[in-house]
Amino acid sequence: MHVIYGYCCVAGKLPKNNGIPWRRDSGLRDGANVTADGKGGLTGGYYDAGDNTKFHFPMSFAMTMLSWSAIEYEHKFRATGEYHHVRSLIRWGTDYLLRTFNSSASPVGKIYSQVGGSRNGSKTPDDHYCWQRAEDMAYARPVQTAYAGPDLAGEMAAALSAASIVFRDDAAYSAKLSDGAEALFAFARDSGKRSTYSRGNPYIEPYYNSTGYFDEYLWAAVWLYYATGNSSYLSLATDSRVAANANALAVNPDLSVLSWDNKLPGAMLLLTRLRIILNPGYPYEEMLQSYHNVTTLTMCSYLQQFNVFNFTLGKD
Repeated sequence: MHVIYGYCCVAGKLPKNNGIPWRRDSGLRDGANVTADGKGGLTGGYYDAGDNTKFHFPMSFAMTMLSWSAIEYEHKFRATGEYHHVRSLIRWGTDYLLRTFNSSASPVGKIYSQVGGSRNGSKTPDDHYCWQRAEDMAYARPVQTAYAGPDLAGEMAAALSAASIVFRDDAAYSAKLSDGAEALFAFARDSGKRSTYSRGNPYIEPYYNSTGYFDEYLWAAVWLYYATGNSSYLSLATDSRVAANANALAVNPDLSVLSWDNKLPGAMLLLTRLRIILNPGYPYEEMLQSYHNVTTLTMCSYLQQFNVFNFTLGKD
């Protein structure tokens, strides 16, 4: 997610430092029909593309990855004068994600999973029937609500956890993020809520359909461990049953590419890094070694000589 592209996709009342001269405030009544204030309690966040839909599942993944980049390459961002921009983009996203559920509820009962959208074959103005500037939207912006969805909740938990590390210099905000992440992960682990967030929803399934949620269990658990130091999250991330359900140890090219729908390579890379740098030992070592082995094979699969993936010819 390029910094400039992020500013182009900002929704809501724009910050003064947005820096994109052709963008203006937009979507100021998003969520007005579902939130108590009646004014648009789901303003903010990011539009997915030219369709102006706010898909919270891939948006959360974007925030997780942006935070990981800020953690991993902070010195590079600082050297180029972009670190404050990256943090601004992350916070814009995480502030929005915090609005999509009630973090003070015990337990969290629902998550707003999408704002805007379109049904296939729609004949009335909506986000796909009419592609236009977000500032000019005048059609209805339906809000989707998830009462189950370990995938959505897990990815949101990962996003808030990773961001809490980025903002450790702001203790109050960092704690707010990690607290929200833990509340979301409890939702994700609730045995009564274990169906994908997109299942049967015509506003979501054709666009960002989730194919499972055990990869999000691993992904969220390892980010929560890094954020909180709570060993129960590491125990879950190294639970052989969770790994088996996620097909984490299968040598499968389809599971070797990190994406919004497949977090396994990222989760196992983070766990491999943990093993190499901190070496937590027993009782985690056996599974960490297994993750390390798969990560090694995954990295090798990206090299052309191993003939796992097709490669396009580069220019001379």
